[in-house]
Amino acid sequence: MLNNCTITKYISWTYSKSRGSRISYSESPTYEKSFMFRRTLVPIDGSESSLKALDLAVDLAKHYGSEITVVYAKPKGVKASSNVIASAKKRVEKTGVDVKFKVIEYDLDRSSVASTILNEIIEGNYDLVVMSARGLILTSEINIGSNALAIVSNSLITVTIVR
Repeated sequence: MLNNCTITKYISWTYSKSRGSRISYSESPTYEKSFMFRRTLVPIDGSESSLKALDLAVDLAKHYGSEITVVYAKPKGVKASSNVIASAKKRVEKTGVDVKFKVIEYDLDRSSVASTILNEIIEGNYDLVVMSARGLILTSEINIGSNALAIVSNSLITVTIVR
């Protein structure tokens, strides 16, 4: 029988005869970089919900030491909206987390936003995708957009959806 024994790794556990067992969680991680979430991809489209997904990814990076890549997919021949990348850069500039930004072009006749992001997930060897449930959809009746649904359904890695 253990008496007043404390084991600290990710969870502290204490056992004493008088109080029983007690579990307490530590705030700071005991590792520099998590094996599970090393590389995080955040697709953005300029919507407020995609920027909220970026906020969550930054918070995860602070706790797990993840590398973040923000990606904006646009059709070939269409000028990239500088507001999308600029608003994302402004959102993360004071967080202290290093974020990479990437604009990916796709052929509108042969590909889609979802398939372009799925290809980026595979080619970039990402461990996690953090994205918004809906992008720039005007109606509030739709709970999840077609791109988010396609990525959740077809991705081989963990996808976190932010509402």
